Amino acid sequence: MSNITTTFGNLPSVANLSSALKKLQTIAPTGAILMKFDKTGTWVFGADSDEVEDGSQWAVNPYSFSHGYIAWGDGAPVGERMASMTDDLPDPGPVPPAADEKGWQMQVAIQLKCMTGQDAGMEVRYATTSVGGRRAVQALGLAIAEQIDKSPTDPVAVVTLQTSSYKHSSYGKVYVPVFEIVRFMGLEGPSEASAAIPPAAEASEDPPRRRRARA
Repeated sequence: MSNITTTFGNLPSVANLSSALKKLQTIAPTGAILMKFDKTGTWVFGADSDEVEDGSQWAVNPYSFSHGYIAWGDGAPVGERMASMTDDLPDPGPVPPAADEKGWQMQVAIQLKCMTGQDAGMEVRYATTSVGGRRAVQALGLAIAEQIDKSPTDPVAVVTLQTSSYKHSSYGKVYVPVFEIVRFMGLEGPSEASAAIPPAAEASEDPPRRRRARA
């Protein structure tokens, strides 16, 4: 495990974090590099859409879960209204005039910090409006909530970014993101007591992807 810590700055107590994350069953930070899960089932980040290094581990900031709305126009965001999962969904207000016909779309977002590999130390923000993406964030949030109920001193999930897929009757093969939890640890980093998670069975038969060479 890398010696990079998972310190995320000044954070509140974990006392109410579990119940807040459980709100994901019913379902905007700035400055971070954007991470996306594209239509080919590839995790990418940044303006150049660099591929995430295969097998790299990412610490999930448990306080970063947020929900809200985003509006798009001409392929770019024209409005975003987000709030912490500890708060109710924000009122997005009128749809921005430049928005496309979809108007406001529900969105969830999290922040992650790379712990291993060539991108160690990098912080990213993953935000999604897709059904598959929201379900993946939901499952991750509920797993963290269960962990906090059992061991509040280890609320940080360390994950690998995986891909699964299914066959849609109209769209053919559809890729969906998967956050595979490999361990939990404290906010200050791993310890001997950090809880490791047994490896899960493969989610799909898709071959592992290799990192695209940077320019």
